[in-house]
Amino acid sequence: MNDITQQLADTWSQWLGWELVAVTLALAYLVLAVRQNALCWYAGFLSTAIYTALYWNVSLLMESGLNVYYMAMAVYGWWQWRHGGRGDTELPVQTWRWRTHLLVIGGIVLVSLASGTWLTMFTQAAWPYLDSFTTWAAVVTTYMVARKVLENWLYWMVINSLQMIILWERSLYLTALLMALYLIISVFGWLSWVRDYRGQSSDRAEEAACA
Repeated sequence: MNDITQQLADTWSQWLGWELVAVTLALAYLVLAVRQNALCWYAGFLSTAIYTALYWNVSLLMESGLNVYYMAMAVYGWWQWRHGGRGDTELPVQTWRWRTHLLVIGGIVLVSLASGTWLTMFTQAAWPYLDSFTTWAAVVTTYMVARKVLENWLYWMVINSLQMIILWERSLYLTALLMALYLIISVFGWLSWVRDYRGQSSDRAEEAACA
């Protein structure tokens, strides 16, 4: 019995250490993203590689799969930020029309209902519908970050709030606290990108006037 208890304690300690590393890298990713520094994608890649294993270990299957996608998007995002602008230049901040957002949100809800139903029927996944919603919403929102779509920060505010509930219930306390920090940093990210977007618009208006 003592051996089993010690083994469980060692396993818990090991996973907690990895979670701490992942949290640190994830925070570095977000802070760098707020500053539009392409190095954020390096931190994001390493953090999500760790989280892929962590989420699988606590039966959050959709979240684990999501982090595999995050790793791929880290590569795509780095390329887009460095070369996605006109003439192979740095990608500027941009916005989507409200109709695009309505279509995207509607699609997220429908896909979440479908995957949540499947997980309920065929797996032992925890929080199947809420986990599905945050997963699919994060899929879209990560793409928005990679394309520097301004409204990504508003999406993240909703996603992070919901993920705090899931993660706390699954005993991933450090990551739940990370989501709380994400929520706060997302506000600053929104304000920072709005300022840059307005600056870009002013620059374009001046260039048009000069032309």
